[in-house]
Amino acid sequence: MGTARYSEEFKQDAIKLVASTGRSVNSVAKDLGVNTESLRKWVRAAEDAEVGGGGEPVTPAEREELKRLRKQVRELELEKEILKKAAQYFEGDGSMTGRWRFISDHHMEYGIQRLCRIFGVSRSGFYRWRAAAPARAAGAAAEAALTERIRGIHTGTKGAYGVPRITRELRESGPVVNHKRVARLMRSAGIAGRHLRKGKRATVQDARAPKAPDLVKRDFTAHRTDVRWCGDITYLPVGNHWMYLATVIDMHSRRVVGWSLAEHMRADLVINAIEAAVATRGGSVDGVVFHSDRGTQYTSDAFAAACRRHGIRRSMGRVGSSYDNAMAESFFASIKRELLHGERWKHAPEARMAVFSWLAWYNNRRRHSALGHISPVEFERQAITSRSLKLAA
Repeated sequence: MGTARYSEEFKQDAIKLVASTGRSVNSVAKDLGVNTESLRKWVRAAEDAEVGGGGEPVTPAEREELKRLRKQVRELELEKEILKKAAQYFEGDGSMTGRWRFISDHHMEYGIQRLCRIFGVSRSGFYRWRAAAPARAAGAAAEAALTERIRGIHTGTKGAYGVPRITRELRESGPVVNHKRVARLMRSAGIAGRHLRKGKRATVQDARAPKAPDLVKRDFTAHRTDVRWCGDITYLPVGNHWMYLATVIDMHSRRVVGWSLAEHMRADLVINAIEAAVATRGGSVDGVVFHSDRGTQYTSDAFAAACRRHGIRRSMGRVGSSYDNAMAESFFASIKRELLHGERWKHAPEARMAVFSWLAWYNNRRRHSALGHISPVEFERQAITSRSLKLAA
């Protein structure tokens, strides 16, 4: 078998491959299928020609210096190339994670030792990070699953729930989860509870009408149901006009025991809400205190007569002080934030069904922080059970 012959073009390409990649002559020779010593001679001849210009032969010392400088230039060019590629790994991620990910993705191309040197990290640190990959993957999958659960709860409440209530909902249906973790995942996923914008007040006072005393004095608590109620009126946008919602709330459980929705603000509106509350409580509420503001509907003779008929004691806060009827104000803040956010009903029947549905959900399902994150109806149920057990004991 004769000695292999190579064209001048082949030799020049082989020499350039060694020079441009920084790989060893032996490695390149194996890839090209040529004799290692042959390739080394080609490279050395090229170096001698470059330094000596075809004149005096190059000394061994000069050849070594040339090799060192060329290697240094190649390393600098390679480092520039690596840093350019790595830039996208650090967008929005200035932590170590971006470095580890780049090294993991490119170590076969550039080598672990070189990459660790360029990024100023240790090889042992990289190996530890790579060994923890399965745990990270499992953690990421768990985070993704939890985010979907959060999204489901948020969607199910039409965007009403924020971090506290979503956290409580998660704890009820699965393992305990930290509220800070929920907040972090919600931020990452762009999920947020609703916030209320300031709206329009519905209170119009009749200065001539007799007022009831303030029997509550900003103490919105009650040791059991049907001791203290409170109520108010709010506007709801429907089509090109307004509807008006009057409510009656039990201060013990925050339950809406009565409500009325109409296209007027006459005294009938609040009387119907009181009658609905009485019916909810079985028709007997003698002695219960009903607290309101001093709007004309609540100071009217017709409303006073309805309260006397059921043995309801009227109570009123001062004019212009939302704190004097804070529980009713807080409830309307919730309904505007959770029901009206982005909504504008076209017709009264549509608005009525939406309000009816939301109030049913509020009483039976909505978690209330003041009640230990359970619903008003569940709070009443537990309170009745607790009293029954005490009586039995």
